[in-house]
Amino acid sequence: MRLILLGAPGAGKGTQAEVICERLSIPAVSTGNILREAMKNETEMGRKAKAFIDSGALVPDDVIIRIIKERLAQDDCQNGFILDGVPRTVAQAEALEQMDIDIDKVVDIEVPDDTIVKRLSGRRVCASCGASYHTIYKPSAQPDTCDRCGGRLIVRKDDEPSTILERLRVYHEQTEPLVDFYRQRGKLVVVEGQEQVADTTRLLFEKLGV
Repeated sequence: MRLILLGAPGAGKGTQAEVICERLSIPAVSTGNILREAMKNETEMGRKAKAFIDSGALVPDDVIIRIIKERLAQDDCQNGFILDGVPRTVAQAEALEQMDIDIDKVVDIEVPDDTIVKRLSGRRVCASCGASYHTIYKPSAQPDTCDRCGGRLIVRKDDEPSTILERLRVYHEQTEPLVDFYRQRGKLVVVEGQEQVADTTRLLFEKLGV
């Protein structure tokens, strides 16, 4: 199954992608993870992307499409995949169609903006290994310390309050039109994001029929 996950930043796309990946035995292709790895390694593409991400803006389409095209050509994507974080604009969606990438279903995880702000402002990431935590939903055993490696937990720049509001504005303006784009193609599945991850997962699988 070839899937796209839509939803505002913090709607739970990454979390649900991990569950679907395990259930269907297909890889989750997260643009965010690929970009963060590129920035960490300070590649040319990583440096270019960093300036946009730090300001809360979208990375240009040509950079995103190049990343995705290379990733989907790998062997583990031949039996299906989950796209997480792309497309983010109608132009990107059209570019994927032009690449003859056939998508089975597009899942839109809908969560209110005030809930998004609450979720993202509580996120913490290990500065050493990249493990994710949340002050409310997934706290570490010791405050500000990673359970996995003992590294220091930090707030990512794109999870700071001012950046969260900018990311939501950009989402509503540039990404939300994709809902109608895929609805018109008969591929849209809407899932109301729940407080508990497992409840969202249950609704998601019911809508996908798996």
